[in-house]
Parts: sequence; structure tokens; C-alpha cells
Amino acid sequence: MYSIGIDIGGTNTDIGLVNENGTILERCNLKTGSFTDFECYVQAVASEIKTMIGRNNLSLSDMEGIGIGAPNGNYYSGCIENAMNLTMRGVLNARKEFAKYFDCPVVLSNDANAAAYGELIYGGAKGMKNIIMFTMGTGVGSGIIVDGRLLLGSTGSAGELGHAIAVPGGRTCSCGLHGCLEAYASIRGILQTYREIRAEHDALHANDPVKEGWIDPSISINEISCRNLGNAANQGDPLALKTFAMTARYMGIAMANAVAFSSPEAIFLMGGPAQVGDPLLIPLRQAFKENLLYSFDNTCSIQMSQLNANDVAILGAAALIKMK
Repeated sequence: MYSIGIDIGGTNTDIGLVNENGTILERCNLKTGSFTDFECYVQAVASEIKTMIGRNNLSLSDMEGIGIGAPNGNYYSGCIENAMNLTMRGVLNARKEFAKYFDCPVVLSNDANAAAYGELIYGGAKGMKNIIMFTMGTGVGSGIIVDGRLLLGSTGSAGELGHAIAVPGGRTCSCGLHGCLEAYASIRGILQTYREIRAEHDALHANDPVKEGWIDPSISINEISCRNLGNAANQGDPLALKTFAMTARYMGIAMANAVAFSSPEAIFLMGGPAQVGDPLLIPLRQAFKENLLYSFDNTCSIQMSQLNANDVAILGAAALIKMK
């Protein structure tokens, strides 16, 4: 048996043929942004899937199902509901459209839920039943698994911890609320924190010498990337270290709050900012410990995802087929 994992992003769609052991046998991608009509898009994806199946000498009857990770993906309805970063607008019924080409289950959820389930089936959470996944990237997403089941809630969209309020009345988030965790712990939020810290430093210490390992002051504040910032933090740049320490505090508090309501065995982290390592993880674990209810002491570890960053989107989507 094998499954198909599809990760639908605003720019690209990644498609993978995945065997029972979680090995991606073949993969390809399409430019999502080149489509405005969803039926045409699904037809193109279906054609790629059938080509991959044929090249691997597999039969359609051996397909366990198609799992799809997508922005605003609703497990209950099988629809992508008004995703702002897709060129295909409105409510897109993925389950119905893919059923025109394949006689197998089609399971849809959002990308963070897919990542959480992928970690459970193929990654570091194998054997666990209660985990939380935080994805740090353009936004902050989360997937919550309780008693081996993905937490979906009444609407299919439970687990939006990135939009829990971290700073009441704080920064405006992309969702329109103020003070969301995402506004502080996403790439955009981290860079904004750095710009604020550096502007304050430059105003107070205009004549300070540049120290080895600092970000080159000739680089415009608006041109610095999260990767630049991470490299600088690992080389000892105090402003970069302060930035990640502040980010870690917001994340640590959010994680401690999440443990209070779902009591996971582990919290997993993935995404570009999480790859920074100790400058983020050391203060994050400290903030988590300081804000954790005493009855949960030593019950939950914070771990990095064990799925390859290049594979997680496809494996996570494919894993959705195994949902109970």
C-alpha cells in the first residue's frame, strides 16, 4: 500500500508518493500561483499523481488514500475555505474534486495539523498519544493531538495557538487581532523585534564599536533576514541574542498555557526560526519551566521535529490518511 501527500502552498504545490514506512518514493511540484480555476488545478495535480504511480509500477487499487495539507483546510467539510494566500478564491471542495479522479479516501486539514500528525506517524512522536506541534515560519501554526486523535473542535479549526493573545493590545497580527503570538514569534514578528531593539540601541550607543560576530551595521535593518539574525546570535551578537530571548519568552509562556489544557507528553518545534538552536531553545525551555503549573513539572519535554524539513509537508499530508 502507498499514499499520496499533497502540500498546497501559495506559491508551490508539493506532491509525493509515500510508502507504508514513510519513504517518499517520488515527488514533484506545480506552481500553485499559475492557477485561478480550482477544477483545472485539481486536474493538473491528478495528472501528475497518475504519472508518478505509473512510473513506479504501482496500481491505483493499492492507494490507501490522498492526504492534503492546505491553508484553511477543513477536515470536516473537505474544503479549503477562503484561503487568502491562494490565487484560487472562495470555498474549494478538494474532497469532491479529487474524488472525480480517484476512488479512495481524500483527507484534508491545515498544514500545522498535518505536521503534527506526520510527527506522530513518521517522526519523533511515534508511540506517543498526546503531543503539540508548533510551526514557526511565515506564521505560527499549531497542531494538537490528544489521546491519539487530532484535536479539531466543532468547526474543524481548533488549535490555532498562534492566534492566542501573547501581549494584550500588542502588535497588529495578519489576522486583524492585536497581540497574537504570531505577531511576535513568526519570522515577521522576530524581525520586527530585532528592528525595535536595534533602533533603540543605535539611538543610545551611536558611537559603540562594532564587535566581532555582530550583524554588519552597514546592512539596512529592513534587509536583515531571520537566517542572518540566527547566525549572528550563534556568534554572540547581543542584540540578536536579546531578540531570540524575547521570542523565547513569548513561546515559552504559550507552551506552558497549552500544557495546562492538554497535558502533552512532548511539544515539538519546527520551522526556520526553530533551527537557530540554543539562542532560542535555552531561554525557551527556561521560560516554559518558569510558567508551567507545578503539577506538570517533568511531564512534558520540548523537542525539535525529527522529520526532514524538506519532507515534512508531504509526509504530514500523507499521514492524515491514517487519522482515526
